[in-house]
Amino acid sequence: MILDGEVVIVSGVGPGLGAKLAARAAAEGAKVVMAARSPQVMDQVAKDAAAAGGEAVAVRCDVRKPEDVARVAATAVERFGKVTGLVNSAYSHPGFADLLDTPDKQLRRSMDIILHGALEMTRAVVPHMPAGSSIVNVGTMSTRRPLRGEGGYAVAKAAMACATQYLALELGSKGIRVNQAIMGWLDGPGVRFYLKMTSDQRGVTEQDVYDEIAARNPLDRIPTDEACAGAVLFLLSGLASEVTGAVLDVNGGEYMPA
Repeated sequence: MILDGEVVIVSGVGPGLGAKLAARAAAEGAKVVMAARSPQVMDQVAKDAAAAGGEAVAVRCDVRKPEDVARVAATAVERFGKVTGLVNSAYSHPGFADLLDTPDKQLRRSMDIILHGALEMTRAVVPHMPAGSSIVNVGTMSTRRPLRGEGGYAVAKAAMACATQYLALELGSKGIRVNQAIMGWLDGPGVRFYLKMTSDQRGVTEQDVYDEIAARNPLDRIPTDEACAGAVLFLLSGLASEVTGAVLDVNGGEYMPA
């Protein structure tokens, strides 16, 4: 188990990637502390982890509130004595619209959750991280390949990408690695909603929409949430002990950096 003995905080445990990350981290031997605004998904992950012999703890948290973030870090330290891994995946999408048409309030909300929330969580856990610890920020392919309607979301994720490199530089002397995993299309609840919405708008089947998206990458499929979670676990683990300040593209080959 590649995370045996690790203590990992997963911020942003929703019904898609966040839940799969938490569940797989627990299955790989980590003690997992989950943070999210809604408890329903976290409670189910905790039950499933316990049934499989793992351990996952749920803490309600709005990453925009310093007191909530502090409670997440304190829970990890009180229960397990340290924090060795952090995944920043808290999600906020301002809606599918052109950037200049997206209400400023929604843009600021996304920035507050995606960038400032990740920084707040990082501030809270770094004092408890020993050398050899790892932070992984979850990005989006929309920062690599602009997709109309994704501008507000991509801008916040791009800011996080820049922060990732600076944190890698600044925390390296403490022995803490900081990397980014950039996700493409993820076959989970969000994409399934998009498939239905698009099929209704265009008068085609959901499978037709799926096939169009899948055809854009060499693997000819939309990667699943669970499969993509593995890339994050790799960056958290000792297998990536010499990797920091890096970007790992996880998209089935739809985007291939030069």
